[in-house]
Amino acid sequence: MALILFNKPYGVLCQFTPEPNGPPRPTLADFIKRPGVYPAGRLDHDSEGLLLLTDDGRLQARITDPRYKALKTYLVQVEGEPDEAALEALRRGVRLKDGMTLPAKAERIDPPDLWPRDPPVRFRKTVPDCWIALTIHEGRNRQVRRMTAAVGHPTLRLVRWRVGEWSLDGLAQGEFREV
Repeated sequence: MALILFNKPYGVLCQFTPEPNGPPRPTLADFIKRPGVYPAGRLDHDSEGLLLLTDDGRLQARITDPRYKALKTYLVQVEGEPDEAALEALRRGVRLKDGMTLPAKAERIDPPDLWPRDPPVRFRKTVPDCWIALTIHEGRNRQVRRMTAAVGHPTLRLVRWRVGEWSLDGLAQGEFREV
């Protein structure tokens, strides 16, 4: 059984083949030369961070199936400065078009020491930003971005730091390691 932790860079597709009619974008094949492994979950091309890949279908299901409640922690740079009411709304769960989210853990954090993003997040002198750590155990499409927008603080940068027991600790952008 193989389990690979990959620090997915911004702009990389979470698949091994390019999109047939889409713009040319790097894929997992540009970084991982290991046949037979597949992503356990997804990160959008504009999100960064921890992606797990495995050749074990049961492990893949355990990581991605909400019944197993694998916690996922994201470091999220948001527009504006969320007050306690906005953070409490995230903690209780927010209403999205596809229903209420489950309660999450949400807290403001100091800006993390991350690799530079290419391209950089747009900086605006008149609009402050801050970082939050958001931990969820669902995996809806673009859920974190939709949650922060629902409380009035759109996501500027999204880095998945942890999935279950695995994290990005010691893993540089674009690198992977087998565990």
